[in-house]
Amino acid sequence: MRKTWQLPFFTIWTGQAFSLLGSHLVKFALIWWLTESTGSAAVLATATTMGMLPTILLGPFAGTLIDRLKRKWVLILSDASTALFTVLLGLLFWLGIAQPWHVFLTILLRAVGDAFQNPTMMTTTAMMVPKEQLSRVAAMNQALQGILGFVAPGLGALLLALAPMQGILALDVVTAIIAIAPLFFVAVPQPAPRAKRMTPRSFLADTGFGFRYIWDYRGLRHFVGTGVVVYLTGMPMVAFVPLLITRHFQGGATELALVQSALGIGAILGGLIASVWGGFRRKMTTVVVGSTVSVLGWLIVPLLPAQAYRIAVALYFVAAIAQAIRLAPTQAIMQSIIPPEVQGRVFSCDSSLRQASGPLALFIAAPIAEAVGVRPVMVFGALGCLLATALRYWIHDVYDIEDSVAPPVPVAAAEA
Repeated sequence: MRKTWQLPFFTIWTGQAFSLLGSHLVKFALIWWLTESTGSAAVLATATTMGMLPTILLGPFAGTLIDRLKRKWVLILSDASTALFTVLLGLLFWLGIAQPWHVFLTILLRAVGDAFQNPTMMTTTAMMVPKEQLSRVAAMNQALQGILGFVAPGLGALLLALAPMQGILALDVVTAIIAIAPLFFVAVPQPAPRAKRMTPRSFLADTGFGFRYIWDYRGLRHFVGTGVVVYLTGMPMVAFVPLLITRHFQGGATELALVQSALGIGAILGGLIASVWGGFRRKMTTVVVGSTVSVLGWLIVPLLPAQAYRIAVALYFVAAIAQAIRLAPTQAIMQSIIPPEVQGRVFSCDSSLRQASGPLALFIAAPIAEAVGVRPVMVFGALGCLLATALRYWIHDVYDIEDSVAPPVPVAAAEA
């Protein structure tokens, strides 16, 4: 089976890539519509929050269901549900009665589907791809995200100029169909069947299992914990890039677009390098080296003088390459050390912890940035990320996590 994994896996992967393209186009179009319709920062912040809430609040519950249900059907239903909600919003645009709150609700409901789809695809990948190839596949995912981040805004802007909003939303339905169709013909591996019936009490216990597993697995606890530190300190560093470009480098939309392009192209190149190279023999070495190079780039940029804009663009480009190279083995480590029968719960809880740290970080950092400026906040964020990277090297339980033995999964949890 391992010798013939490429065709079935990449059949599913290609379909999901089309679905991601549709989702990126929809997100761009909706955010642009909200921007043109309201011009309100609060409205855009609300839309962003709607997109994050389901992963934060429902992620652990979704993980419990993912570990119990047929993963093929979780993928099918999550793609189909997001397409359905998009159709309903498209109908409102066609009737000319769409309001911002309709968009908020659609973003929220689509994000519920994503809360199921993303961890399910991660667990499916871990079961279909040989362990030694997980880093390369994760690198391909990073390259894909870079391509989508680079292509979707331009393509979305072109479509907005050529087609009405309902026409753009209809494209998401087409890409969802492309993603769903292969799932009816390709076998999706499933962990050993679970015999235990689900009750409300057992459901809640199983939902908490993902957090308990992370906590009890010493190396994983520190690995996830340092990842949360990266999100806490790094989120403001990334979010305040537009303000750094406009306030410090005295740039405008063109200068910001050039930085975003550098980040996107860097992510593509980094993903391609990682997929061909595969990284160092020890995945954590790739993570630590890639993180260090990336963070140093982010650290130096806010320290540059205002006239050094071109150097800033170059540093962002290098940082994006290194970031993509380090993200691939990070995902592969999680997929290789966690037993398949509990991956849904563990991945979802890990995602919830990281996603929850982002809004908290921005809530704390925003007033500080208004008081002292964005540059000190960005420098502090980079230093925090650098500290987390150093801890991943210094803490043996983290650096040697690939060699660790995962704690046994209790029978009750495995049958959840």
